[in-house]
Amino acid sequence: MIFNRIRYEEPLFRPPSEANSLIFQATIGCSQNTCRFCGMYKMKTFRIRPVSEMLAEIHSVPESVRPHVQRVFIADGDALVYPQAGLVELLDAFSATFPRLTRVGAYASPNSLTTKTEEELALLQQKKLRILYFGLESGDADTLKLVRKGFEPAQMLELCRKAQRAGMKLSVTAILGLAGKARSAEHAKATAQWINELSPEYFSLLTMFRRHNDDYFKEIEPLSYGGILEEALSMLQELNPQRTILRSNHVSNFLNLAGSYPKDRERLIETAQRALAEARRQPRWFNEVPDYQEEYY
Repeated sequence: MIFNRIRYEEPLFRPPSEANSLIFQATIGCSQNTCRFCGMYKMKTFRIRPVSEMLAEIHSVPESVRPHVQRVFIADGDALVYPQAGLVELLDAFSATFPRLTRVGAYASPNSLTTKTEEELALLQQKKLRILYFGLESGDADTLKLVRKGFEPAQMLELCRKAQRAGMKLSVTAILGLAGKARSAEHAKATAQWINELSPEYFSLLTMFRRHNDDYFKEIEPLSYGGILEEALSMLQELNPQRTILRSNHVSNFLNLAGSYPKDRERLIETAQRALAEARRQPRWFNEVPDYQEEYY
């Protein structure tokens, strides 16, 4: 839900599951913003908007609209980095303004999770910040070093466990094709193992595509359609978390997957196997490198 009295600093991004949420842009850009594969916020200089400015924006929502707001999403890239006292104030204002509010969500980078203690996260959860969207990208340490994620897999695992202990739901994303051909097998296996260790509530797959990251594409040998399907199958064969919902419904994906673990594990593997078998019957397409890129930003 994008309310037309709120002025956003474009581009504005949100997860697919927040399509019906009212969005408030508490931070501009991403506090980390060093990942070589990611072009979401490369055109922005990171800053935190003042609490007073945010409160005025919240209070600008007309009385007639307020009862219809059930979810709020706090943008930009890792709004969890917002100072704790100010974030508590914003969450209190959301609850006071929107009587039917059930949930607040936000992106959370590894960097932003280092700024909050477990107790602080638990307080935010009590105030309806219930879900964090976390970009793992890969569970493979060498791939993370190549993309300049800035954190090791084990560090990110402990940060996410801290959020889980605080009662937060986590939606974790990884990127098919991120490692290129050189470490595709390692990327698939290590990512699946990382997810198995955490068992987040949600796990989403994206596919590597072009968006202000041409220099990174020049450094890897990109996977073809067939290579991406092979990588996806390898990951699914290793994947076995508990009480995790898997989705691959981003615009970059050409293999759509949806299921719950552990009950749908075999069906998901069979879906990928059928897709791969069909792709191998079309060698020209199988060996073609996807050329999808962000149209506007």
